[in-house]
Amino acid sequence: MDLSDGSAQPMIDNQLGLSLAFNGAIYNFPELRTELESLGYAFYSGGDTEVLLKGYHAWGEALLPKLNGMFAFAIWERDAKRLFIARDRLGVKPLYLSRTGQRLRFASALPALLKGGDINPMLDPVALNHYLNFHAVVPAPRTLIAGIEKLPPATWMRIEADGTTEQKPGGPCPTAHTPMR
Repeated sequence: MDLSDGSAQPMIDNQLGLSLAFNGAIYNFPELRTELESLGYAFYSGGDTEVLLKGYHAWGEALLPKLNGMFAFAIWERDAKRLFIARDRLGVKPLYLSRTGQRLRFASALPALLKGGDINPMLDPVALNHYLNFHAVVPAPRTLIAGIEKLPPATWMRIEADGTTEQKPGGPCPTAHTPMR
């Protein structure tokens, strides 16, 4: 939402020890920013990127149900040496992963991961079947490439320094309501 240098990515906040790469748009970032300012956070940019970074610092994964928008993002926690990645509840913004015993890479486009090398571009036959039968839809976590998966919609994943991984749904939609009777 802010194209100034203040919102350049990766966004790094040395004071909080957090770095963020983000694809998407958070439509309710002004309200979240106001809430974060009331908690004592100061901002140096005018966009949604910094709101994500400081919102994660304030609320951790509890930030996700507060978000109204489309997004895929990754936050590196410098001191804990931990990575947190998340995807919007409808899966509008993709988040592709390539994992080996030595590394994890992620991107919002398959070609970006393939350009990084060391991925066998073999087709996943099950995913190809989905693609052909479901009119170009390949349900997560599969992708057309056998060595690449995608984070399911409405999901977050935390990867610890030792490789331990925790993955969970991101929570209910904040605008969800009980139907009228």
